[in-house]
Amino acid sequence: MTVIGITGPTGAGKTTALQQLEKMGALIIDCDTVYHSLLEQDMQLRSALEARFGDLTGPHGGFDRKKLGTLVFGDPKALEDLNAIVRPHIARAVERLLERGRKEGRAAAAVDGITIIESGLADRCDTTVAVLAPVEERVRRICQREGISRQYAEARVSAQKQDEYFRANCEHILMNDCARVQEFAQRAQTLFEQILNGIS
Repeated sequence: MTVIGITGPTGAGKTTALQQLEKMGALIIDCDTVYHSLLEQDMQLRSALEARFGDLTGPHGGFDRKKLGTLVFGDPKALEDLNAIVRPHIARAVERLLERGRKEGRAAAAVDGITIIESGLADRCDTTVAVLAPVEERVRRICQREGISRQYAEARVSAQKQDEYFRANCEHILMNDCARVQEFAQRAQTLFEQILNGIS
């Protein structure tokens, strides 16, 4: 099973690229989804987080992600501690999902995450693909998708890693500067076919 790491900044078009891989029969592993699931279900992780950050129980008894987010937002040391606690749990969960994909006989799997390089998950992949797009286009997409102001979208974009970081750390670049979604989907499919066929 070929494992492809998919990363890139918000609003670049990772969802469209992943949909093409899914159509090709790949198992899609979304690290955000894995993380949120762990916060709700992994009591060992929850205990470790509460030992560092205090009680994180929400008003309805579930895990209060907003409270945790507030505690680490703007505090680099707190964010570093959060990552150190969370990343091993995510890595183990991703490995379990990959093993399931192998048992299912999948030809490919995609590990999708904005921080797969920093977290070390990229090392578990056979290759990595960064999905990039012009900044102006990303801002427009985020505003449209999430109904947020242009100013807030620009702040989100500027807070993330720049294109140079992804270019330096990923083996493939999938540029989304297409006028139409279908055009980009075809570009993504072509690249993934090359990767899976050992051409690229």
